[in-house]
Amino acid sequence: MNATEAKGNLTEQKGRLKQKFAGLVNNDQLFAEGKKEEMFGKHQAGLGQTKEKLKKITASL
Repeated sequence: MNATEAKGNLTEQKGRLKQKFAGLVNNDQLFAEGKKEEMFGKHQAGLGQTKEKLKKITASL
């Protein structure tokens, strides 16, 4: 596991935590933000790409 994959796993966990907290405080915006972070984390860990590079790829779609 390289550093980018580790950061991806951390980002994914951070996103899940945001989602759980958003459920407790009933904050839909925070939940969506957590979902987005989780998605980027999964892709970052799986592909080994940086978050910025993934954003550039998804923006070009």
